[in-house]
Amino acid sequence: MSRTGRLFELISLLRGRRTPVTATFLAGELGISERSLYRDIDTLRLLGAPIDGQAGVGYCLRQGFFLPEFAFSPDELDAIALGLGWVQQRADPALARSSESALAKIQSARKDGLVTGQEPPALLTAAPLSGTSDPADAAQLRDAIRRQRKVAIIYEDAQGAFSDRTIWPVAIVYFDGVRVLAAWCEQRSAFRHFRLDRFRACAVLEERYPGRRHVIMERWRQQDRDWRS
Repeated sequence: MSRTGRLFELISLLRGRRTPVTATFLAGELGISERSLYRDIDTLRLLGAPIDGQAGVGYCLRQGFFLPEFAFSPDELDAIALGLGWVQQRADPALARSSESALAKIQSARKDGLVTGQEPPALLTAAPLSGTSDPADAAQLRDAIRRQRKVAIIYEDAQGAFSDRTIWPVAIVYFDGVRVLAAWCEQRSAFRHFRLDRFRACAVLEERYPGRRHVIMERWRQQDRDWRS
């Protein structure tokens, strides 16, 4: 995690607590030393964050510290809430938790102080009882895409045949009833599409695949213009 990201995470931890939190707890949550935590507290104070407390006692965030105002319209907020609600119901646990915390952060930045749970949402999502949710492999595949790591898989095709593949994951496509991974397949020397529910084994390798992901993704789009089918 970058230091900037860590500072935002520290603010989130303090915002979620009404009583002072010890440096030991905060450092443990962020995975840093207490000395680094004290430096981060000082940095946030210099940036204007109203943090009360001191070493050995604990820290808390006073009222009045907000994220920059994004000036979302009511329809924009409805769209965000609807999309994040879909993710909460259908995505893998890690992504679902992230969507919930993202919505809480957006709502907490509103000047009227309304947060999730205080104002009933105008739009709701309802996953059908037979709805498809992400398999466990989705989280590590997202990580492999971000880090451009090759992935070794055992895949079962529609006829029940198994194959070992080494692939370069490019994107996960979310259809209503299935999740499909677009990837370059080393065994076929071509782009292929793999249904996540047919993965029988999956391991992210330390080897980074060559090139830049956006360039590879554009090649995929050009080669497979009918990928939606």
